Amino acid sequence: MDLQSRVTEAVTPFADRSEPPGLAWLVVRGDEVAVGAYGSYGPDDRRPVRVDTPFRISSVTKPVVAAAALSLLNDHTLRLDAPVERWLPELAERRVLSDPSGPLDDTVPAGRPITVADVLELRLGIGLDFTGPFPGPVLSALAGLGLQAGPPSPQTNPDPNAWMRAVGSVPLSYQPGERWLYHTGCEVLGVLVARAAGAPLPDVLAQRVLDPLGMTSTSFGVRPGLAVELGPHWLPGDGGALTPYDPADGQWSKPPAFPNGGDGLVSTVSDLAAFGRMLRAGGVTDDGTRVLSAEIIAEATRPRVGQIDADGLSDWGLGFGVKTGDQPDGRRTGSYGWDGGMGSTLWIDPDADIVAVLLTNQMWSSPQPTPVFEAFWRAAWE
Repeated sequence: MDLQSRVTEAVTPFADRSEPPGLAWLVVRGDEVAVGAYGSYGPDDRRPVRVDTPFRISSVTKPVVAAAALSLLNDHTLRLDAPVERWLPELAERRVLSDPSGPLDDTVPAGRPITVADVLELRLGIGLDFTGPFPGPVLSALAGLGLQAGPPSPQTNPDPNAWMRAVGSVPLSYQPGERWLYHTGCEVLGVLVARAAGAPLPDVLAQRVLDPLGMTSTSFGVRPGLAVELGPHWLPGDGGALTPYDPADGQWSKPPAFPNGGDGLVSTVSDLAAFGRMLRAGGVTDDGTRVLSAEIIAEATRPRVGQIDADGLSDWGLGFGVKTGDQPDGRRTGSYGWDGGMGSTLWIDPDADIVAVLLTNQMWSSPQPTPVFEAFWRAAWE
């Protein structure tokens, strides 16, 4: 069976059961390409999903924004060992909780400054700790200041300067470099990229990543004038029923005050596949334009922090997840990319010459991928 047939047969039965209602995919494996879309915008909106339908990609935003930071490393605007306080004075002279679960006023001085590498590696000392109680004292304090720690909601955060002031007003949970903590570092990274480049994050991302790759449908909030409208997004409910999470005219329908480097982008399978192909090609676009050096991609996609998942097969690089063992779902050692809890995935396997993108319009019900993703990965890597 060819790649197109294998992927189509793997994922379309899930949309027939509205698990999710609609999806689009693009897989490049060597010279083979599988691309398609299936299903609808939802139970109350039977418009068909198309290959150019935009989706909320949530945490697949992370590697895309990381690429802008890698570009700044390439031209020496940033250095991995540089303290970030030069651009983020809010993070200077940090205090750290004596006990990560303890009171906010029981702190010690940070042992060293936070560096650019700490932010990209998610080891700056603040973020989601998957091994402890959620949300913990620091994230609870940030939520009290209006910074969301839960599922994405782009219109709720303040502008980047106010956001950074809030982050700078609370202590770190851990010492810089001590522990991998999810998500918040990617939000900080977006502000760091903007300030280091001297322009708003959407402009920097467009100039350094999106425009060279022709990613014309990718933006913070849906881009006006797209040929296909953004649809609603759904939560799985009891007994298979779907409940609305975000309507078409909701949180992603316009540019937010805070362009979130952790989960804020809208994109399409074609745009993300172009991004993945550039990485697979060592930083060069299909027309020969260089976006990143091969050396910085290799540095960003090697294991750097230790195991981050209970399966013991996942590590983290500079803004990318990295597989350190062959997955039961088919993804192999050396694959890199990331998933989004709103129902998205982008993985690149340089050894097998694979770029695999699947976007859906339904949230995951837990941090574990839903069955359609496991079926997709198996079909792509089979």
